[in-house]
Parts: sequence; C-alpha cells; structure tokens
Amino acid sequence: MALSNHSTITEFILLGLSADPHVQVLLFVLFLVIYLLTLMGNLLMLLVIRADSHLYTPMYFFLSQLSFVDLCFSSVILPKMLENLLSKMKAISVEGCLAQIFFVLVTGGTEASLLTMMAYDRYAAICHPLLYAQVMSNKLCVRLVLVSWVLGILDMLLNVPLAVKMDFCGTCIIPHYSCELPSLFLLSCSDVSINLIVMFCSIIPHGLATSLSIFYSYGCIVSTILSISSSSGRSKAFSTCSSHLITVSLFYGSAFLRYLTPTSGSPLELIFSLQYNVITPMLNPLIYSLKNKEVKAALKRTVGKFLNALSGKIKRRNDRELG
Repeated sequence: MALSNHSTITEFILLGLSADPHVQVLLFVLFLVIYLLTLMGNLLMLLVIRADSHLYTPMYFFLSQLSFVDLCFSSVILPKMLENLLSKMKAISVEGCLAQIFFVLVTGGTEASLLTMMAYDRYAAICHPLLYAQVMSNKLCVRLVLVSWVLGILDMLLNVPLAVKMDFCGTCIIPHYSCELPSLFLLSCSDVSINLIVMFCSIIPHGLATSLSIFYSYGCIVSTILSISSSSGRSKAFSTCSSHLITVSLFYGSAFLRYLTPTSGSPLELIFSLQYNVITPMLNPLIYSLKNKEVKAALKRTVGKFLNALSGKIKRRNDRELG
C-alpha cells in the first residue's frame, strides 16, 4: 500500500481518548486489563469447545469461530491504542492506518455475518427441532463460516483500494483512538464522494441485511416459543437464545450508531466505537459462559482434566525422585 505518489502526509496523529498524561496512564491500565481479559476469555472459550466433545455441535462451532474473530478484531485496535497511550507522539503511518481499516472491515464484517449464522442455527434448532441435525450438517456449518469470511473480505475489497487512492495534504490529526473510514474521509483533500457511496452501498447494506435476517429469525423463534405449552419449555428455549441476543444488541447497536452518525470526534462517537471495537469482544465469552450451563459444565470438566493431568505428572516426577 505505497502512497508516496498520492500523499504529502506520511503519518497521522491519533488524539486518543484524553490529552491528560495522568488520565492516559489510568486508561492504559484499564485497556490493558480489558485486552488481557479479551485474550484469556476467548482463548479459554476456544480451548474448552475444542477439548470437550459435549460441545461438538453447530452452536458451539459458530461460537468458537466468533471467539476467534473477536481475538483478531480486538488485536487490530488495542495494541496500537496501548502504545499511543504511553507515547508522546501518538502517530500512525498512513500505511498502518489503512492496514487497521483493512483488518477492521474484514473482522467486523465477518463478525456481523457470523452473528446471522448463529441466529439461523437457533431458528433451525427451535423452529424445526426434528430436522435440526439434518439441516445443520457439518458441511453446511463450514460453508456458512466461509461465507461469513467472504462477506467480510468483500467489504474490505470494495473500500480499501479506493481509500489507498485518496490524497492527504491537509491536516493529519484524527480525533479518535484508531483509524476508521469515516474519520479518514475528513482528512482527504481529494474527492471522496465515490468512497462515501461505496461505503454506504457495501457496509450499511451488509449490516442491514444481516441485522434484518437476525430479526426475522428471532421473530419466528419468539412465535414458536410462545406456542410451547409448558413454562419450563419456554424458559429453556429462550435461555438458548438470550446470550446471542445480548451480543447482537451490543455489537449492532453501537456499530450502526457509529457509522450512521456524522464524524465529529465527539465523546459519544468514541463511546460507540469503544463498545463494538473493545468492549463487545471482551464481554462475549463472559456472556456465553455465565448464561450457559453447558459451557460452565464443560469448563469444569476441562479444568478438572487439566488438574488431574498436572497432579499425575507431579506424582510421577516425585516417584522418580524418590525411587
């Protein structure tokens, strides 16, 4: 992504969340904890789903993919954000800025599609339980995940090549903690009307199509749940969907508000971005583990196996030393 022929600016300045050095130190500690929790939570979710055969089902296959995407999503933003919180010059190269946008579009678009596939999985399980095993075959699950990645990559292919061609010759200050397309458009001294049209004709329809698909799936799910005669049956059916609904609300609510409001660098805009870039990837493992008995039971079994293996290894080593 060489931009030397198109730009007199070689780097941007990210203003971040605060100019106060003392506040920056506190923010560094806060976001370092958030990043570590995100890494540990999602890695633990991947490990538990991989290690426990009770979780070899379509729902947990999609959840493992979501955890992987969340790991990638948060790792695109937080390391550079943490670096800038401790740096005097909060700079990012033009190429680095475009690389951030590249990966945010891929992982963000993939996550939006994955949430739709997870809603379809719940729709098939609750509305068509007798056909569920036949409908949600392993091949179909893999294909749905591949489609999710293709759609995320498509968002990137439509937007990033156009962004590479933009000229930057005015201000180099981004009133944000990371690079996002709407913020970059304000810094360009070239015509960005085509970029705006492509963004609204790719990212927004992608978000609308996936969110409307989720709403339709849950409309059918709610209708089916209400037709269940027993209250315990309704409660069990709803409990399998509540975690996913919380994740969808957090991700889509903040992402739509970010991309549909004018870019200004306002505190509210930064809060929306933090919600879907930083907070949601951290909360997803907690939401799915705390509200899911199967995940909690699998976590106990996995930890038990690890402790048993560790104690056995220690016992064998002690026996060898004594022998």
